[in-house]
Amino acid sequence: MRTIRNKVQLIGNVGNSPETRTLENGKKVASFSMATNEFYHNSQGDKVEQTQWHQIICWGKTAEIVEKYVAKGREIAVEGKLSNRSYETTEGSKRYVSEIIASEILLLGTASTKA
Repeated sequence: MRTIRNKVQLIGNVGNSPETRTLENGKKVASFSMATNEFYHNSQGDKVEQTQWHQIICWGKTAEIVEKYVAKGREIAVEGKLSNRSYETTEGSKRYVSEIIASEILLLGTASTKA
């Protein structure tokens, strides 16, 4: 059970074109948003779609794969861990961010042509 203490698995669509940077030490980092959808029926029997947005961060080889093959609209599977951090804005207010640090990316569908 040790391996599932902080594990996230998501299947969804990439929400924006990934941003990839190369750091001073030569290591790559890529980030993008990802949408996951759930469907349920409300009390009137209508089908309702609920979308959740997730921020995905990839490092090293995973970032290189994202840079080459992942585009907005592409369906992917992500496995990683949940990470929480905070930072201070230029105005001095504190912000909190939850991100998925991806350890694996699986390319599922083809890139969507939707804008």
